[in-house]
This record gives sequence, C-alpha cells and structure tokens, in this order.
Amino acid sequence: MATDKILMEKEGGIGRIIFNNPERHNAVSLEMWEGVTESLEDLKNDDDIRVVVVTGAGGKAFVSGADISKFEDERSSEEAIKLYDEVGRRAYFGLYNFPKPTIAMIRGYCIGGGVAVAISCDIRICTDKSSFGVPAAKLGLGYAFDKVRQLSDLVGPAFAKEIFFTGKRFKAADAENMGLVNRVVSDAELDDFVKDYAKTIAGNAPMTVASIKNIVGEIVKNDDDRNLATCEAMVKACFDSQDYIEGRRAFMEKRTPNFVGK
Repeated sequence: MATDKILMEKEGGIGRIIFNNPERHNAVSLEMWEGVTESLEDLKNDDDIRVVVVTGAGGKAFVSGADISKFEDERSSEEAIKLYDEVGRRAYFGLYNFPKPTIAMIRGYCIGGGVAVAISCDIRICTDKSSFGVPAAKLGLGYAFDKVRQLSDLVGPAFAKEIFFTGKRFKAADAENMGLVNRVVSDAELDDFVKDYAKTIAGNAPMTVASIKNIVGEIVKNDDDRNLATCEAMVKACFDSQDYIEGRRAFMEKRTPNFVGK
C-alpha cells in the first residue's frame, strides 16, 4: 500500500477499505486518496471478493473530510490543487463506478468529503450516534456538478439544497428520513449488522448483483447517455450462466446455492 493510513482486508468474500487516520477523525490526505484507488484496483481484480465494506478506524469518525493540516504541502499552489483534485476525483469515482457492491459502515462523524465517500457507496449503514454534514457554505468552498448531482439523485433536490444551504450537522434520524442512509442501528449492533449484510450479498449470484448495480447506474443517467445494450447483455448473461442452473437446482433441492459467478 502507498500509505498505512489506508488499510485493506479480505475475509470470506468480503473486502474492507479502512480510513486509518483516527487522530484526525480520518481526515483524508493525498496519499490516502492514492491508497483508496490502489485498494479498489486490488479488490476489483480479486475474483474471490464479492462485496466491499468501507469504514473508518478509531470509533469516532467515518471520514471527516480533507486533512487541512496537509494543505500547506498538498494544496499550496495551483498545480498542487489540481493534482489533489484529480487524485481525489479518481478515488471517488473509482468507488462510485466500482463493479461490485459497496457498503459504507458509518460510525461517528461523516462530514464533507466523508459524505461524498459514503454516497459513492451503494448502501450506507450507520449508528444512531452518527452525524452528517457538508459545511462547504461555511467555508466558501465550491462543489462540482457531479458531486452535487450524486447527492441530489440520492436524497432529492429539496434535501440536497437544505444540506448545502445550511451547512448544518444532521443526526442519524434526519439522515435516514432524507434517504441519505439505508439503515440506522445501535453502536453495539453495527459491526454484526454490516457483516451479516455483506455475507448475504456475497452469497448471492454475483452476475445478477452486478447486472442490477449496472442497470440502476444507467437509470440515474440522462436518457441519451444510457447504454441499454449493455444492460440487456448482462441480463442475458445471467440466464445463460451456470449460476442460473445452480440457483434453480438449489431451490428445488432446498439447499443453499453455491454461486461461482459464471
């Protein structure tokens, strides 16, 4: 790995990417964005990995945005800012476009860039003590179209405006009401709850799951940008697969299917 501030783990078909900067509430530096991209590439190419969980170390934060202490070194010139933005964008969209399901496991603060990381995942599960916010308007920051659209697609225009206009910190219950998170559980439940979700997904037919991820991704695009031919091809591949045969047999034999992704 490029840095020990990003950890990667693999176990039983489940990959994990851990933001490991707890002394700064998992604020992200340039090298950490590079580590995220490196981890995603490894997990993408590992056929044994069926689902990826993204989380933060230390128990107090998921990700709290950019590491401001690094700005003097990493964002002090126009060239440096451009590099930082390119590397960060590569990580965000590597996660958003990742071909396998992703789960954001959120404990504690999820602020600024942390929200962007979370909404780049497919599913978000948090504790009832988690909090969310995008304080761009309190800092005079600009937010690019694609990041604003991701949030608006998820929570709708009205809540997206509320989040950005106010820059407020929202509680977990508010986030659930907005549709920003899928599930809210107690802190004690979070690890087992997410592990169970990940195991469930990992045990399902990977070609079917991948086709749904792709189709939903096409749905949120503009009509002219959609690739319906790829959607149709992925659906056909499911019906032509060994997994489709295995799924039918397992159902008739009242046993758990053993899907291989072929």
